[in-house]
Amino acid sequence: MGVLHMTAIHELSATALLRAYAEKSLSPVEVTQHVLERIAKVDPKLNAFCVVDPDAALRDARASETRWMAGAPAGLVDGVPTTIKDVVLTKGWPTLKGSRLSSAAGPWDEDSPATARLREHGAVLLGKTTTPEFGWKAIGDSPLTGITRNPWSLDHTSGGSSAGAAAGLAAGLGALAV
Repeated sequence: MGVLHMTAIHELSATALLRAYAEKSLSPVEVTQHVLERIAKVDPKLNAFCVVDPDAALRDARASETRWMAGAPAGLVDGVPTTIKDVVLTKGWPTLKGSRLSSAAGPWDEDSPATARLREHGAVLLGKTTTPEFGWKAIGDSPLTGITRNPWSLDHTSGGSSAGAAAGLAAGLGALAV
């Protein structure tokens, strides 16, 4: 596949990843490991994530890889590294909405419809991305997580209300974001 020879894994679109999985030129585990390494390297400068769950992501990537090897992907985004904005319920992870007023106590035992559909279609959920408090302003900062930086100019925020989602996609920290 010519695209793979010219493009870094973290620069591939969701559709390019799906094509690579179908061709068996990349695996969901390989891609997820690459993206997690990139998050560890780049996110300290950007502050795009408030939760990263490598164990869950790799577990989901292994399950996706098994499905792809059997020729039976679960759905439209099986194996695609995906992030969820911290105003969207995600089972097992707190939804704090960028605010110190939200309780982390949980129990965090349900998914929003968007998260549930992504899981049903095999998305590999990496973590939750930052948002301004309650997602209400156009500047990428919050009292809970601080400033989310623009990957093209660290002197600026990435904007809001999807500050972390935007910064993460632009920096190759996942191929899809809610």
